[in-house]
Formats: sequence, structure tokens, C-alpha cells
Amino acid sequence: MLRLDLKREPVWLELGHGVRLQVRPCTTALMMAARVAAAREASVQEGGDREGVGGAGERTAILIKTLGKLAGLAWEGVGDAKGKPAPLTPEGIEALLDLWPMAEAFERLYLAPALLLDQEKNA
Repeated sequence: MLRLDLKREPVWLELGHGVRLQVRPCTTALMMAARVAAAREASVQEGGDREGVGGAGERTAILIKTLGKLAGLAWEGVGDAKGKPAPLTPEGIEALLDLWPMAEAFERLYLAPALLLDQEKNA
């Protein structure tokens, strides 16, 4: 049975290492926007070559970073080179999600539940 009591308010994700990321709910509109933006970015990086050198793994990384940039509202536990709290920026999200443990946690906590719901409707 599909439950329609999905969270509509921003939530905090505990990514580990003292890092928390506040995100918008993973809605259809947000996911579609991320897919379009990620496909555009992948095409630019691949020089228009649909197969690309990075394959599915690189495209997934681009999608995760794009989704993070679109969904991210605030963060805690991220500092600049001097140890002062860093402001949340698209470049900062990209750098954060370049770190494998952070990207894996974001994928597991934010993207995976949405994908599981997508799989359930196709069962």
C-alpha cells in the first residue's frame, strides 16, 4: 500500500563526521529538475558524447551533486580553510559531495528512499 503521508517540510540529514545538511523534500518537481540539469551537465562534460568516458557512475555522481545543490537549504559542521563556518553555496555542496562518505550518505538518506518509492509503484 502506498502511503501519502510524505514529509512536506525540510529535514536535516546526518551525513556523518559532524556534518548535517538541511534539505527540501524530494518531490517529483525537484527530482525532474535535477535529472534535466544533471543530463545537461553530463552532456557538457562529455562533449556531447552520449556514452561518455565516465559512464553510469559519473552520471550518478553528477545527479547526486545536482540534487544536493537544488535541495540544500542549510548546513552545519562545514568550515572554511580557517575553520570558520562556511556559507552554503552551490560550489560548497559540490565540494562536500565530492567526498565519497558524504555522497554515499546523501544518496542513502535522501535519494534512496525516493527511488524505493518509485520501485514500489512499479511492483
